[in-house]
Amino acid sequence: MNYPLIILGAGGHAKVLIDALRLQSVKILGIADADHGKKGQLRLGVPVLGGDEVVMIYTVEKIHLVNGVGSVRVNPLRRQIFERYKRMGYRFASVVHPSAIVAIDVALSEGAQIMAGAIVQAGCYVGANAIINTGSIVDHDCHIGEHAHISPGVTLSGGVRVGENAHIGTGATVIQGIQIGRNCLVAAGAVVIRDVPDDATVAGIPAKEGLK
Repeated sequence: MNYPLIILGAGGHAKVLIDALRLQSVKILGIADADHGKKGQLRLGVPVLGGDEVVMIYTVEKIHLVNGVGSVRVNPLRRQIFERYKRMGYRFASVVHPSAIVAIDVALSEGAQIMAGAIVQAGCYVGANAIINTGSIVDHDCHIGEHAHISPGVTLSGGVRVGENAHIGTGATVIQGIQIGRNCLVAAGAVVIRDVPDDATVAGIPAKEGLK
């Protein structure tokens, strides 16, 4: 990464990103957070500098951004932040933790994040602003849509397709060839053996559809 970075958001996911970036000796200018009450606080020694005005100090040619907003379910905020700054012309850095194993032919789109201990196998595509979180296994030829979140400890077998803005909960397992629709929530610990339609919530072993 050749550009200094500003991290957007000062929550727990931002701390994980700071750790990954420091292991790669990346220059972090600071954190921008909409909650002005956090100004002056530190996250692993990195200061919260303020809100949007912190980013606007720099032209789009001078910095890259890192989306530090995580999620625990389907949540539009992370996507909204990404799209807002993209409309202004800013670029988002992709982050790959040094301990992650990523096959040489994996396609990572802008702003994708691969966290500690994750494995992403050959033939996979990871969409813009997507998260492959701690210790997840994404086997061969999977397609992860934009803004999707693969939570810690998830296992996706080969050929799984995850739609944009979907959330796969902690420890869930998805068998080979399954399609998960857009804006879906797969509950923590679920075992998915059938395709999941758009906007659905599934839970259980085997996973069944329920109400959001």
